[in-house]
Amino acid sequence: MQALDLVLHPDEADEAGLRRAVARALGVSEDRLTAVLPQRRVIDARRGQVRVRYAVHAFVDETPPAPRNTMDLPDLKGDPSVVIVGAGPAGLFCAWQLARLGVRSVLLERGADVRGRRPALARLNREGVLDPESNYCFGEGGAGTFSDGKLYTRATKRGPVLDVLAALVDCGADARILYDARPHIGTNKLPKVVIGLRERLIAAGVDVRFGARVDSLLTAGERVTGVRLADGSTLPAQAVVLATGHSARDVYRMCHRQGVALSAKPFALGVRVEHPQPIIDRIQYGKLAGHPNLGAAPYSLKRTVEAVGTFSFCMCPGGFIVAAATEADGVVVNGMSPSTRNGRFANSGMVVGVGPELFGEGPLAGLAWQAEVERAAFQAGGGAFKAPAQRLTDFLAGRSSADLPDCSYRPGLTPVDLRAVLPKPVARHLADSLRFFGERRMRGYTTREAVLVGVESRSSSPVRIERDPERLESPTLAGLYPSGEGAGFAGGIVSAALDGMRIAEAIVHAR
Repeated sequence: MQALDLVLHPDEADEAGLRRAVARALGVSEDRLTAVLPQRRVIDARRGQVRVRYAVHAFVDETPPAPRNTMDLPDLKGDPSVVIVGAGPAGLFCAWQLARLGVRSVLLERGADVRGRRPALARLNREGVLDPESNYCFGEGGAGTFSDGKLYTRATKRGPVLDVLAALVDCGADARILYDARPHIGTNKLPKVVIGLRERLIAAGVDVRFGARVDSLLTAGERVTGVRLADGSTLPAQAVVLATGHSARDVYRMCHRQGVALSAKPFALGVRVEHPQPIIDRIQYGKLAGHPNLGAAPYSLKRTVEAVGTFSFCMCPGGFIVAAATEADGVVVNGMSPSTRNGRFANSGMVVGVGPELFGEGPLAGLAWQAEVERAAFQAGGGAFKAPAQRLTDFLAGRSSADLPDCSYRPGLTPVDLRAVLPKPVARHLADSLRFFGERRMRGYTTREAVLVGVESRSSSPVRIERDPERLESPTLAGLYPSGEGAGFAGGIVSAALDGMRIAEAIVHAR
């Protein structure tokens, strides 16, 4: 095996072109290459010259290694001893890692399975009617299932990232996620991957239940002993994992009511900004915009002024904006892309960091403030989950929009002045940074064709469910293990999955 680093023009940045480039670099004929295995692929558009950088392992006249299968699980026996609340990435991978370690669990999800979620999403988009238990945030796979499965993470020190990615590939994801610098699965493919993971867990003996909302924890003294479901039934457990995601506000309230240690946590709030994708392509790739080997261009922006950060979040090339509300009186937006990223629009969260100086003290203060902003957005939109929106140029000019450009958000838009919806400090920092980004970072970004859609309020949890840094269990309720984004210990699909795996190992270690 020989390791190579290559820099290619986009014309060569496909499978055939890469193979030719490897043979050329090694000075061998292509027919002697038994395998070319990319390890890393990065599109580099710096300095106005677009190139694609590869790190590859090349095999000449030798047999390449067989791919490993991470989804071989033992046949689990006995009664489940661990209850996992929430079937998002933290919960699913906690159950997976427990299974690998020989421990059987019960995985509880308040919402429906993937197929059962689809009718609820269709009704929300077409009729503006929300199912509070099955929506874009609640249900099998969590909020990530009907997103594009962004897998980029900086959490490389938290655990085996490649194990998570390999497991997703074994369950049906494209193998390119193993080496792409910005890997994603695609909203059209991720549901099948989630189903594949669930089927493997069930086959091993994991008990997976849907429509099973947990309303309270069972305790004895200062130890958790199980959970009580909304239907009144109970499940005993030696350990309970809370992996519920950061939209389950009732879980935070339940924990607060039952004396579980919580603290307020800074988070971010703002809008979704959407452009026609060709505008972003031209800004990023210049004359190579639209090149088939480059695809839809992404972007990443950040700026800190007065110790306040404004940054792009969950950028979706060729994607669309969705209604991510979980409560009947609040508007929340999020973004996603299909695997091809071939939609007409590019959208990104554009959010401002907020903390107790805005929302006050107390562990649930940020939660209440967040919900208040979402209710203001609902009222400004006029109901039925229509979102308040404004042309980017009008927002910067401080005037209302007389009309709005086409937008991918299905429930519909209502033209408003977003400065009247967003908290004043958020609106001020947002306007200043958007102007800076358009003038200094991405010329052409500021255009009447761009629209701001409110509000992007669920970028991260406003609450942390505290845990001991070594044992990873609650300091006030032994046997309770907070995990993932909802507990305030992760920031995406991969980091949440890794955190779930860490929790599994801590549970086994504590036995």
